[in-house]
Amino acid sequence: MSSAIGIFGGTFDPIHYGHLRAALEVRNALNLARLNLVPAGDPPHRKPPFATAAQRVAMIELALPEFPQLGLDTREIGRSGKSYTVDTLRELRNEHPQRPLVLVVGVDAFAGLPSWHRWLEIPDLAHIVVVTRPGGSLEGTLTGPLAEQWRNRHRENPVYLETTAAGAMFALAVTPQPISATAIREALAQGPSGVARIRGLLPDAVLTYIDLHQLYRPRPDAP
Repeated sequence: MSSAIGIFGGTFDPIHYGHLRAALEVRNALNLARLNLVPAGDPPHRKPPFATAAQRVAMIELALPEFPQLGLDTREIGRSGKSYTVDTLRELRNEHPQRPLVLVVGVDAFAGLPSWHRWLEIPDLAHIVVVTRPGGSLEGTLTGPLAEQWRNRHRENPVYLETTAAGAMFALAVTPQPISATAIREALAQGPSGVARIRGLLPDAVLTYIDLHQLYRPRPDAP
């Protein structure tokens, strides 16, 4: 077992099997000591989440018993201001000066990395694993400074993620999970018929919590 700690961020609004299964597959493929889900408090690149921070954390906690190999890190929820990944990684690096850290991102998020706050500091704080579809390739799809970073830091052998604390970029193909939080929210807004369509896309405990708190439903004053 590697000593590496994985970080998988997102709004998780709500958490669903697409998040959970992909995270577990990454953890197992890279033999990580643990992989923590890190819900964003105030995401800088998108609209505020629909559910509150406390509700999103509660849903993750309800989902994790099905995935005991995964963990939860709420530091971004507890931190004031925008949830910048570089700040999270710097905190973790201070806590674990020599331990490998692995930031897990999707292809779209990685392509947008140059728009992230102090993005050039990120590879020096953690390895970056880009989750791709089987048969997919990043070669030729990246441009500008990000393409240069990829050329200089790309490694084929994941063992490199275990033997150094940070600095590598690695692509990992995982099983496609065609589940969307947006589609789940849209279905929930349609009431019982929508709920029936999404059953099985997220843990039953999470769906029960959503129903109990009437999350993602139209506001009473909505037309």
